[in-house]
Amino acid sequence: MPVQPGAGDAADAVDSGAPVRERDAGVPTARGEHTHSERPIPEPRTLVQRSSVRGQILDALRTALVRGELRPGEVYSAPVLGERFGVSATPVREAMQQLALEGAVEVVPNRGFRVVERGVRELSELAEVRALIEVPVVLRLARTVSADRWAELRPLAEETVRAAASGCAATYAESDRAFHRAVLALSGNQQLVRIADDLHRRAQWPLVGGSVRHGRAHLIADAAEHTALLDALIARDLDVVRALVGEHFAGAS
Repeated sequence: MPVQPGAGDAADAVDSGAPVRERDAGVPTARGEHTHSERPIPEPRTLVQRSSVRGQILDALRTALVRGELRPGEVYSAPVLGERFGVSATPVREAMQQLALEGAVEVVPNRGFRVVERGVRELSELAEVRALIEVPVVLRLARTVSADRWAELRPLAEETVRAAASGCAATYAESDRAFHRAVLALSGNQQLVRIADDLHRRAQWPLVGGSVRHGRAHLIADAAEHTALLDALIARDLDVVRALVGEHFAGAS
């Protein structure tokens, strides 16, 4: 799964010891030069390219995690993963460090990164926290958001159905989170959306053993709950909405 072969090498110039112009680095070029009022101006091309490669690698690693290709308990080195993706080790290392911040992997000094081993209890705890956050918000929105606004989410709900039918856990994971983000975004609270999405992503990682948690039948049933929930929200049937959101998060564990 190459990711712009060689692109990471150009982006790594900053870390590889390549010369950096003192002016761009914010270092005075002559003794006594007054620079306290100047702000260093980064080179957009370099930063955009670096961010792009790292972002692509991060997405690829997240997909590999959901698919169970990166197995819990196993240690992976940045150079080896870099060969897999056709880039140098640096963007891979940066992406893995982001995954470490998210709790997906942990640093193993002088070896690489170990995929965190997670059990059913952790998954249940995540489902409980998600329910505490999302259920009250959805019930509040059910009373205040118009049917037309809910109807605008129909394509996202239908996309989860198509993704579930494909049987690909990674494809479904993305569409599932996209639907939940769109629902919560109607609250206008971006911090809530960000926190809920992070919890949702964590809930999609594989359990101990590295296998994908749910098969195609489970994905299809989960997606069907999205469309049923949307129908109830459009109809403003609060009893059905309350029952569906409760079942949805109970099934998330």
